[in-house]
Amino acid sequence: MARRWILRPLAESDLDHAASWYEDQRSGVGLRFLEAADRLFERVRVSPLQFPLVSTDVRRALLQTFPYAVYFRATDDAVIVLAVLHLRRDARMWRTRS
Repeated sequence: MARRWILRPLAESDLDHAASWYEDQRSGVGLRFLEAADRLFERVRVSPLQFPLVSTDVRRALLQTFPYAVYFRATDDAVIVLAVLHLRRDARMWRTRS
């Protein structure tokens, strides 16, 4: 049975803001960012335990090409995405979202 996929509203907002910023910098880059995020999300969906723990129950997955990390929880029933943050931001920021 596949795990449910839950993208929290703040994580979705993180994605939207990053994609908009990249798109403002150069046309098409925002879409490439979202495609990279989708590829990573698929890897997380299929095998969430391959990614390292950053706390007791939160894992971090890194996007390729873009300096962003996806912070998520994986249970037997669901994968819950808490945040999608730029790597230069305070890495502890996701903790306010748990």
